[in-house]
Amino acid sequence: MNDTLYKTLGVSKSATQSDIKKAFRKHMKELHPDLNPGNAAKEARFKKVSAANDILSDPDKRALYDRGEIDENGADVVQNPFGGGFRSQPQGGQGYGDMGDVFSQMFGGGGQQRGGFQQAFKGQDQRYNMKVSFAEAALGGKKQIHLSDGSAINVTIPKGIEGGKTIRLKGKGHAGQNGGPAGDALIEVKVAPHPVFIRNGLDIELNLPITLYEATLGGKIEVPTLHGAVGLKIPAGASSGKVFRLKGRGIASARNKGDQLVKLQIQMPETVDEKLEAFMRDMQDNSPYDPRQKLKTKAHV
Repeated sequence: MNDTLYKTLGVSKSATQSDIKKAFRKHMKELHPDLNPGNAAKEARFKKVSAANDILSDPDKRALYDRGEIDENGADVVQNPFGGGFRSQPQGGQGYGDMGDVFSQMFGGGGQQRGGFQQAFKGQDQRYNMKVSFAEAALGGKKQIHLSDGSAINVTIPKGIEGGKTIRLKGKGHAGQNGGPAGDALIEVKVAPHPVFIRNGLDIELNLPITLYEATLGGKIEVPTLHGAVGLKIPAGASSGKVFRLKGRGIASARNKGDQLVKLQIQMPETVDEKLEAFMRDMQDNSPYDPRQKLKTKAHV
């Protein structure tokens, strides 16, 4: 089993995925280019550690590496017909340097390559995670990430993208072999929750607190949306739970556009003073009503 990548991360071959994750995070805190501007040594180390983590953090790639089927760069190791992967031929030694050498030896050529057969291989894809804000996912935009080689790239975030979706950057993965195309960078999007908005498909839901007097008297109040504040007319006598629909104020996709659903929540003042208490007692005595009457009727068996 090859152990170069394990040594790079500073873990043993028997390390768990959790051990590998912890080791990588520890290196990132020390080596990330944003924390070490202009430090070429740490930037080079950052690239090696990131490349090692890309393989060892993926159970499938790790298994291929442990079996010797891919190398430290994630490229396929071609197996020769006599067993084992191809190795560079030591100077003055015996062996097979590449596919061309093997075919020369098998079909005669005194070690001289005839036909120059070399198979091209596409480079390995590389996977990344990118955390975006609720607004960035809803409205789209651009966000910079660092690839495993340390280079920075601006990624276009499609408007309306959902958490768990993957953005593919063609040719931004590992380099190909023998003229093969480079792999791709696969970026999984993780969307941070919003403190007040809740996404439901293309619609956005908002619980809107209103005062007791706004519910009683009605009026026009300001409602926040992703596209800016808008005015909403509350009818007199509005109750908690009433929902208003703001057309087109949700999330837009390529074909459709969602709405914003505003749900009223009557909120009492933090302190009930004597005047309010007296008013409510008078209402209780002289203008009583039972908002649970329908509930009692429907719940009756």
